[in-house]
Parts: sequence; structure tokens; C-alpha cells
Amino acid sequence: VDFSLRRGEILGVSGLIGSGRTEMAKCIYGLTRPETEELVDLILRSGHQPACIVDVGTGSGAIALALKQAFPNARVLGIDVSEESLRWARSNGERLGLQVEWLQLDVRSGDAGLPKEADLVVSNPPYIPSSEAATLDAHVRDHEPAVALFVEDEDPLLYFRRIAQLASRSLAELWFEGHHRTVEDAAQVVRTFGFDTTLVIKDMSGSPRFIHATR
Repeated sequence: VDFSLRRGEILGVSGLIGSGRTEMAKCIYGLTRPETEELVDLILRSGHQPACIVDVGTGSGAIALALKQAFPNARVLGIDVSEESLRWARSNGERLGLQVEWLQLDVRSGDAGLPKEADLVVSNPPYIPSSEAATLDAHVRDHEPAVALFVEDEDPLLYFRRIAQLASRSLAELWFEGHHRTVEDAAQVVRTFGFDTTLVIKDMSGSPRFIHATR
């Protein structure tokens, strides 16, 4: 799957899935980072044909919309704590003509839940420690909402733990993007929720970056 980013354009997921090529352009409200493109690529190459996909922390909807394009018969749900982000996601979905359900939800809340029929849960959660904010490229730091990027230094695995806990109530397989310094620890946390086959996958630069977890 070949992804290309084009600045200044809305997310574009081309109709070329059948030819083995997907094109993912910049969201009109938010950036799609190369690692996130890799995450979608890995899911498409995995061979899984999901019926119900949940994108946790959907932001501008890039992952959810790309997966809806790839799996048009699947139910796709994009959730986010930010109503503003969800407005952007809806706008992107409407422009592309892709039917994704959007839901405001804070997965940290005690009454949060995911659809029991979910068979693929994907997340690019906040994973950058707040203390590393100054090290980010300006185009990311200045244009991405802080809530989408940063997690408290004291609990950098918060979202991995909570999402794995919620996903463990279904038969879903899990895909995560994570921090290259903590993704191995995140994978250990995911395993504690019954995901016995939990793999850490390197990104194109050779850094550990992604988690794929199944039962």
C-alpha cells in the first residue's frame, strides 16, 4: 500500500484499494504523520477482514476513514474526547462520502465502553510525555491539539492500559501506535488483559513503534 501526504488538502483515501494502492492525504484539520500511515498499511496487509472497527482517539478521522474505504462493508466507529475534533472528522467524512459513526467519549471514564461486536480496535493514543514537548517538530507541536499528543510523565501508558482493558471485553484484535521508548512496556501492559499474542513491530526507520495484539 502506497501512501502519500499532500499538505493543504483534506484527507483523501483514493478508490485504488483494489489495485493495492491507497492514497492518504493531509486532513484539512490536522496532520497525518508517516507513522500513522504505516499503521494503516500494517492493518491492511494483515489479512484481517473486520466487521466492526473502532478507532479510539480518532482526531480528524484519518484512520477511521482510511479503514472505511478499505472495508466498505464494515461498521466503523471513530471516538474522541474532543467534540471539536469530531466536528473536523465529520467534515472530512462528509467530503469523502464515507459513512463513519462519530462518538464523543472519554475512555478514561469509569462508564466508558466499546461495542461488544468490535473485532478490530485501533488507536494512535497520546503517548508523548509532556516533558518532551519541546523536542517535537514545530509543524506537529504547533498544529496538533496537545490533548492528542501528550500524556503525563507519571503515567505514559495510561491509554494503552485503558483501551486494552475495554477491548478485552470483546473479541477484538488490537493495533496501537506508540512511543519508541515505551512501546515494549506498553505491549507488556496489553498482555495482562488476555492478549497472549502481542507483537511489537518496527517502523520504517527501524524503531519499535506498533503493537498488534490478539488472543
